[in-house]
Amino acid sequence: MSAAEGPPLLTRAAPGCATLTLNRPRHLNRLHREDLLVLQGQIAELATDTSLRVVVLTGRGRLFCAGFNLEELAAPEPDDTASSDPQLFERTVDALEGLAIPTIARLNGSVFGGATDLALACDFRIGVQGMELCMPAARLGLHYYPSGLQRYVSRLGLSAAKRLFLLAQTVGADELLRIGYLDALVEPDGLDAAVRSMTEALLAGAPLALAGMKLSTNEIARGDINPSRLRERVDRCARSADLREGLLAMAARRTPRFRGQ
Repeated sequence: MSAAEGPPLLTRAAPGCATLTLNRPRHLNRLHREDLLVLQGQIAELATDTSLRVVVLTGRGRLFCAGFNLEELAAPEPDDTASSDPQLFERTVDALEGLAIPTIARLNGSVFGGATDLALACDFRIGVQGMELCMPAARLGLHYYPSGLQRYVSRLGLSAAKRLFLLAQTVGADELLRIGYLDALVEPDGLDAAVRSMTEALLAGAPLALAGMKLSTNEIARGDINPSRLRERVDRCARSADLREGLLAMAARRTPRFRGQ
């Protein structure tokens, strides 16, 4: 492995924005236990950053991600308790979904195995023409973990989830757009512009409203509705300085300056 490759990178190129980059291009960005632990730490760091408004997840090289490193799946468990956690992958993906900050998966290429769920845990997915997806769990003898199955069914529907899991079909970009896995499909040279456009749309929103509605819609999708918690988010936004600013800006026909308060 070259010195330039290793665990995921966390960068902050613009105010309010952060990028997580899978960083093993020579091995198609396959995910090692080490990578998952680093991702968990990075996600925890992002969760506490009150200035953050958008997170982009992407990969280096020609693939977004080839999934979990199957050599480690078959290998003896390491001595380190955190690394040997059998739910390590599931916990990492759930942590990404649990971020209150809106997330965009910048799918620079094909996506396989567990990486399909990693991208699905993001709020939006922008893919490129020529990419493919395959979930080979059934052909490996794996029963996929519960929260991943739930994400597939709640986001894509039962028929699409069964097709992808049970038939283990390789699905092309146009079909991924049709079934709702992708929110947008562009030529490779248009990927950055599409991500930038979506990022700008998210940056234009009020942070409290975005965070509250993201968490609430995810909870509704997985059947985890807590009316009191949802009402608390509604009431917090109704009392917020952001709402007052939004109404004033609309009346004055100017761009609002939200502060997340």
